[in-house]
Amino acid sequence: MVINREVKQIIQRAIEEDLGKRDITTFYLVDPAIKIKAKIIAKEDLVLCGLDVCRQTFKQVDNGVKFRTVRKEGSLVKKGQVLAALEGRAFSIIKAERVALNFLMHLSGIASKTRKFVNIAAKYKVKVLDTRKTIPMLRVLQKSAVKAAGGFNHRKGLWDEVIIKENHLKACGINIHDNRFEESLRNIIKNIKKATAKRVEVEVETFQEFKVACRCRPDVILLDNFTPKKARKAVQLRNKYFPGIKLEASGGINLGNIEKFAKTRVDYISIGSLTHSVQTKDMSLEIARA
Repeated sequence: MVINREVKQIIQRAIEEDLGKRDITTFYLVDPAIKIKAKIIAKEDLVLCGLDVCRQTFKQVDNGVKFRTVRKEGSLVKKGQVLAALEGRAFSIIKAERVALNFLMHLSGIASKTRKFVNIAAKYKVKVLDTRKTIPMLRVLQKSAVKAAGGFNHRKGLWDEVIIKENHLKACGINIHDNRFEESLRNIIKNIKKATAKRVEVEVETFQEFKVACRCRPDVILLDNFTPKKARKAVQLRNKYFPGIKLEASGGINLGNIEKFAKTRVDYISIGSLTHSVQTKDMSLEIARA
């Protein structure tokens, strides 16, 4: 993971949130001169992600803390294995411990969940995408965790791809059930493509809307809450008449049904739960006097 200015700011805000003016327990109990060794241990099986963020957290509290990774980012780790080793002032390591582990546990949770979806979809050469359903201010970290596990990032924000949804059309006074809907959508896509080189995607909720969208030639069509049967039908129509259009399935997709969607041979499957409904992975930091 690239530790850029944005990531450093996220870490700093997290440290300030936890530390406040100072860690009063450590202040009253621990001699600042005492140095220790510590190790971070996995308490369950997981796909590891967030080591760079974890290291940076300790560094931003105390640049003198030595942090050595034992396992590789994106690797499968077994319960009980050591993930990283630390050495430095106890005063600093204890202050940074909770924030550093929070990042590591959360990002490993995302990576672990993503890997399960990726392992299924990859058999059919289908890409697993994340969404914008991320925790506010943590998007760059969460999306990096998806990539570390073999997934792919959808648009990073509203600025890097055009996705036309029903609410956009309604806001423009366009009724998808109107006889002139196809003409309106075609003109919208045409004008957008004249204005920007960004990819244009259209969300559809019915097969009839899908056929209309195909004729309007967007770059991608998002099949929102389609069943696997309808998605397969959409792929067949696309392959026969509109091979240049990519198809994305989304909505209600989980580990129990992703293979059914992947078998349809859509190009992408986007899953909001990769980032918005994640169970953190359990880890602990154990210290010993140096």
